[in-house]
Amino acid sequence: MSITLLAVVIALVLGHVAPAMVASLRRFTWYRHWLQWRDGRFAEGSAWRSRYGIALALVPPLLLVLLVQWALATPLLGVPALLFAIVVLVYAWGPRDLDLDVEAIIDAPDAAARGEAVSHLGIEPATADATALVDAVFGSALQRWFGVLFWFLVLGPFGAMLYRLSALSAQGQSARLLPESTLVGARGLHAVLQWPVAQLMTFGMALVGNFDAVFNAWRASGGASLQLEASFLGAAGRASVKSELAEEAEEYAEEDMVQALRELPELRDAMSLVWRILLLWLAVLALFVIAGWVS
Repeated sequence: MSITLLAVVIALVLGHVAPAMVASLRRFTWYRHWLQWRDGRFAEGSAWRSRYGIALALVPPLLLVLLVQWALATPLLGVPALLFAIVVLVYAWGPRDLDLDVEAIIDAPDAAARGEAVSHLGIEPATADATALVDAVFGSALQRWFGVLFWFLVLGPFGAMLYRLSALSAQGQSARLLPESTLVGARGLHAVLQWPVAQLMTFGMALVGNFDAVFNAWRASGGASLQLEASFLGAAGRASVKSELAEEAEEYAEEDMVQALRELPELRDAMSLVWRILLLWLAVLALFVIAGWVS
């Protein structure tokens, strides 16, 4: 557990100290080539062109990661295992840094630059209102940070790569390379992997934000059901941001002050909430490490 915490902290620091270098390493072109090769090898009616065909693409690279993870588990006091965990976590994180993308939107000097920055969150600039931006921040946090982190905590480097490859298979350029039936299976797997992460993110948001607002939005948007979809995360995020902005407005009114005009306050508050959720997760992980040492 201590190796896991150390790997997470080092990966986060590397992403902020050398973002350009780390981003240049996060290339998954090999996976797209792998999907193309497999697609050309299997005809209609084969296992590849079925709901479970995505397993044929995922198993070989994931098995390699698992074998290396197992081989490095004990030698040299776990140092090789730590290095491997850091490499895999850094590689699977992102691929772009969310906080840098959000800052680029806020600090954009003109509409064209802001539109380009908004597109990095996966939404069209024409539809980038406050609601869409808040949804995009929490959705990107799930995809880029928390999904990788959760499965890394549960299954180690194997889990981090499992989540990242499933995400690539379910959306984006890699998804367009899959047969329709295989894509259905890939999206089903991705939904299974995302659902518990979104639930834990929402619970963390309730603890670090407005609990009542988050809980009511979570329940109203179907978070209490067992449906494998994560729309409740965006609903909870919007409710929490709205509540915090209302509280800020009341504070300024009580102090008889005029709030300085801020660019995109919803976006800033959403990113602040994401950071607080991440810090809460790391604090809980640290408590587990300390409890292990004490026991």
